[in-house]
Amino acid sequence: MVQALKRLLTGIEGLDALLKGGLVAGASYIIQGAPGAGKTILANQLASNHVRDGGRVLVATLLSESHERLFQYLATLDFFDPTLVGDQIQFVSAFDTLEQEGLEAVVKLLRQEIGRQQATLLIVDGVLNARVRAETTLDTKKFVSELQGHAAFAGCTVLLLTSARLDEGSPEHTMVDGVVELGEQLVGSRAVRHVQLRKTRGSGALSGRHECLIDEAGMHVYPRLESLYSHPSQLGSASLHKVSTGVATLDEMLGGGLATGSVSLLMGPSGIGKTSLGLAFLGASSAEAPGLHFGFYETPARLRLKAASLGYDFERLEREGALQLCWQPTTEGLLDQVGARLLARVEQLGSKRVLIDSLGAFSRLAVDPARLNAFFRALAGELRARDVSVMLTWEMRDIFGSEITAPAPDLSSIVDNLMLMRFVELDSQLRRMLSILKVRDSQHDPALHALHIGPHGISLSKAFEGACGVLSGTPVPQGGG
Repeated sequence: MVQALKRLLTGIEGLDALLKGGLVAGASYIIQGAPGAGKTILANQLASNHVRDGGRVLVATLLSESHERLFQYLATLDFFDPTLVGDQIQFVSAFDTLEQEGLEAVVKLLRQEIGRQQATLLIVDGVLNARVRAETTLDTKKFVSELQGHAAFAGCTVLLLTSARLDEGSPEHTMVDGVVELGEQLVGSRAVRHVQLRKTRGSGALSGRHECLIDEAGMHVYPRLESLYSHPSQLGSASLHKVSTGVATLDEMLGGGLATGSVSLLMGPSGIGKTSLGLAFLGASSAEAPGLHFGFYETPARLRLKAASLGYDFERLEREGALQLCWQPTTEGLLDQVGARLLARVEQLGSKRVLIDSLGAFSRLAVDPARLNAFFRALAGELRARDVSVMLTWEMRDIFGSEITAPAPDLSSIVDNLMLMRFVELDSQLRRMLSILKVRDSQHDPALHALHIGPHGISLSKAFEGACGVLSGTPVPQGGG
């Protein structure tokens, strides 16, 4: 019988997810990264969370910086409670001991303080100074080994903080059970923080690089969606049901509506009516099957006005708990942060129909565009597994023309239903056109339909039957002329 390892929660939700349940209790970890990467914030945030769970913490610094200066910085963060210092969290400076007496004296000091504090978590900040003080590699190994031994005997988990990027063959790496690396990369003019688990002995973990950020609440970690949901969290419904698009004529074209839990993509140029069609989809929300608008460009106030102009009462739906409008500005944000926020809103509201307007905003948040396919696949797969019917929008560059640009390669394998919307010039008038390109596992009407948007909503009618070349934007009568 496999015995589960006892875990020490970090209290940082995303980091605990990366570690698949938290740090292994009684194990030792290196937290490494360049100055300013967030090591001290991460360690002290973890310490504060740990004492709130009933633990006791010893923080030992091998730095010349005074604790008063450290407290001034920590006081600007929400998680720091100065009343815990001196009781559940004990700070001790071992810098003078290191300088005057060496590594053995530091180990002796920390062993005494662990016992006196009855610490269940030991944080040693400034391990680089200990490495510099060691005369040989063997001295470094001995220092880490003795520290681990005393801590493990006392049932204490150890975090060693260093500003050096240690190699995998370094004495510290070979001795500890795990290595957490913090870093930062410049993407254009934007700096993006990241975390990577480079070693997790005896424990599963989500590998690779994951985005994180630091704000007044402390550090937030956002696991890559494709690693977090490599397997959907649920199985989804095994039966096939239909849900209305909110447009009766479109339901007819689709043979009764969209399949429950399906993902539909609306592709078309700016102004064609993608958002309007999406609002009609949300207008069919109910308290039993709530809807969620997750958008990037229009505020909730503007959406309510726009919906009202089409005959949909969003304010009533919101009051009844049938609809939630979530606006996400595109100026800042991380790809996985926004994806996690979307899934959290779906979970909170119990959403069964979601409009994401648009995929292009996700693309602009991506640090690595090559990730988009895997990201969209994981997001769509998780929403589908929760029996959420999803409508996505994608803005195409060209107002006219037959060329179709997709937001990600292999898009057809990600979405279940694909609808193309274009402007068509006919009889000296600019008309809107909708065509269903794909419906997975269902019959549909492939005819080109004219799209009508008015104060009573949206409707579709068959059109262009006597013309060819409609998708080019400039159709001509069949047979020429």
